[in-house]
Amino acid sequence: MASIFTRIINGEIPCHKIAESENYLAFLDISPLAKGHTLVIPKKEVDYIYDLDDDTLSGLMLFSKGVAKAIEKVMPCARIGVTVIGLEVPHAHVHLIPIDNVKDMNFEKPKLTIEHTELAEIAEKIRTEYD
Repeated sequence: MASIFTRIINGEIPCHKIAESENYLAFLDISPLAKGHTLVIPKKEVDYIYDLDDDTLSGLMLFSKGVAKAIEKVMPCARIGVTVIGLEVPHAHVHLIPIDNVKDMNFEKPKLTIEHTELAEIAEKIRTEYD
């Protein structure tokens, strides 16, 4: 059965897309830790990030870098934190989270509830800054 991320890639589930290439997709997390929290995934469905082949893994990180730079231009923060947990969805993914301190990356804290209209606005602003 396809992961929820593969279903997003296939257009079966909508997302607030930030950037897309032939091999990668970045979209806003709908249960974010912070406004602008973005998920970056390879289009190739592989459960564990370290099971990705070297080219896909390095490409994922380089794609993530461009997305992070775009988020940084739009969302007020000290840095863009990056984390890979890999337990939530059986599809390798990177979290890019606008942060001001390490506590902002605590996945045990309550997630934000953001209306889809605001998510769409945030996605558009970040998209315009993506190279």
